Amino acid sequence: MAGETVITVQGNLVDDPELKFTPSGHAVAKFRVASTPRTFDKSTNEWRDGESLFLTVSAWRSLAENVAESLQRGMRVIVRGQLKQRSYEDREGVKRTVYELEADDVGPSLQRATATVTKTTGRNSQRNGQQGGYGAQQQGHGGYGQQQPADDPWATNRQQQRGYSDEPPF
Repeated sequence: MAGETVITVQGNLVDDPELKFTPSGHAVAKFRVASTPRTFDKSTNEWRDGESLFLTVSAWRSLAENVAESLQRGMRVIVRGQLKQRSYEDREGVKRTVYELEADDVGPSLQRATATVTKTTGRNSQRNGQQGGYGAQQQGHGGYGQQQPADDPWATNRQQQRGYSDEPPF
């Protein structure tokens, strides 16, 4: 991918990801992200929103399925991928240019939210009922998402004090 313009965009999902499949069976998810810059105006001592950038994002294959299953409108996300430019003529014959982002990676922003991570091991493994990865109960292995033993008073107390739960905040 030499020569590609790679960017990272942080913003809010404008709509729910729409999951479709190509005739050959590949998943593709499309969604839009609005990224709005904020600046601090020292003269008024207030934050001001700048003009929003709206980008259409496409994600392919397992990333597409994970995005469609995990994210929804209004969520704050971070998207990294290649910026693509596409030109076309509209119905009136006017030449138009659009910019789209082909995602390599998409994740929820954890700046003002929490998330529970469940690793999928291979194509559709979680969707087909297989277990594995970070959310699985594995004997003798620690890791993200694993339940703490019931006799561990620190885990339960810390979770209650900080307001943690097993449910995702979304």
